[in-house]
Amino acid sequence: MKHFFILFSFLGLVSCQNDKKEFQPVPAEKTTNEVTQEHEGKKLMETHCYLCHSPNAGENEGRIAPPMVAIKARYIDKEGYNKEEFIAAVTSFVKSPTEDEALMYGAVKKHGLMPKQVFPEGSVEKIADFMFDYQIEAPEWFKSHWEGHGNKNWQQSGKPYKVAEKEKTYADIGLEYALGTKKVLGKNLMESIQKKGTLEALSFCNHQAIPLTDSMSTKFNASIKRVSDKNRNPNNKANKEELQYIAQFKKELATKKEIKPVVIEKENQVQFYFPIETNTMCLQCHGTQIKPEIQKQIMKLYPSDLAVGYGENEVRGIWSITFEKK
Repeated sequence: MKHFFILFSFLGLVSCQNDKKEFQPVPAEKTTNEVTQEHEGKKLMETHCYLCHSPNAGENEGRIAPPMVAIKARYIDKEGYNKEEFIAAVTSFVKSPTEDEALMYGAVKKHGLMPKQVFPEGSVEKIADFMFDYQIEAPEWFKSHWEGHGNKNWQQSGKPYKVAEKEKTYADIGLEYALGTKKVLGKNLMESIQKKGTLEALSFCNHQAIPLTDSMSTKFNASIKRVSDKNRNPNNKANKEELQYIAQFKKELATKKEIKPVVIEKENQVQFYFPIETNTMCLQCHGTQIKPEIQKQIMKLYPSDLAVGYGENEVRGIWSITFEKK
């Protein structure tokens, strides 16, 4: 069985395949309160996948991976996978991505293969379960993109998904701030790498990472920091309390637990912590085998750099976010 191409990575774009079906994005007015309890897979998908597979990114600019609905269309509707086959394809490919097992050939050719990553036990299965059973968000451009390659008369499978509005917890708010900032940084970083290469991306990080983070602090009316026990920029050095939570997250990640945000209420403020994890892309500048020209540029920009020697799926630091109680 051919498997899932690129579900959780920084690489890829939906490939163009012929089909006889027409894509119909989920209309907001048709999404009804049919779900009484939030599906855990939805939140996992938003947390682990949407940085690369955002349903809101443009078709050509800022897109570094196919939207999740394109993957669903390709594997469920075109290949005809049933639920059991679909979940098996997702989990099998994520564990060991290879070009031979990929179906989205154009994406592999243009952007390369999904880097191997490790996810909390059972999380990939829950994401695939949600994708199969429910309609998911679709970018505005996707309908015309799908139809433009000969795909006609297709309606997205699954039930409408919407749960009743509930009051956000402090963990929900902190995660919204962290993931929102992560998307902005990730989008700009990947565009820099794609257009100018890794050396220029280093310059982007040096000049723009903190200003962009500060701009998101202003947007959310919060103090948003990325800190580490092995910092590259001296301004990102973790304090004593932050070091404790970095150590805690490292232990949790090593045991493949689903990592939960840490929320500490302090009088009128909330302190939020959440890990920043490495993947293959990070290792170009933070790994154990960095190219000499990149290493030279790192030392030029950051003479006291400590942020090297990482492997995949390690805690490189944390989000340290402070905001007022609502």
